[in-house]
Amino acid sequence: MGKFVISTTKNGEFTFNLKAGNGQVILSASESYTSQDGCEGGIDSVKKNALAHVEDQTVEGFETLTHPKYELYQDKAGEYRFRLKAKNGQNIGKSEGYAAKAGALNGIESIGKNAPDAAVEVEE
Repeated sequence: MGKFVISTTKNGEFTFNLKAGNGQVILSASESYTSQDGCEGGIDSVKKNALAHVEDQTVEGFETLTHPKYELYQDKAGEYRFRLKAKNGQNIGKSEGYAAKAGALNGIESIGKNAPDAAVEVEE
């Protein structure tokens, strides 16, 4: 079972990571929040949008999908990444880089399985 972990940044802001049952980070907050409540709101948005469809921007002539959605893309280094966008189009989460497209797609699938019911833990 996955969990969201809220941590405080060096400048006193809040951020979160969604970790799979094995402890691996599968999604990070796309921004830092000025309050813990704001950070928890970001987590709620991820939970609500975790089962979004995937817009595969790595294929030529890809279809632009409506929000909420995952945007799957390749970065300048050739790694596959994705970002989760809420219904309003706001970027609410981002992935690490994956060497293979299949790895990124597995990450998206893992978010769908883990995020909706994940507990929230605050790091001390």
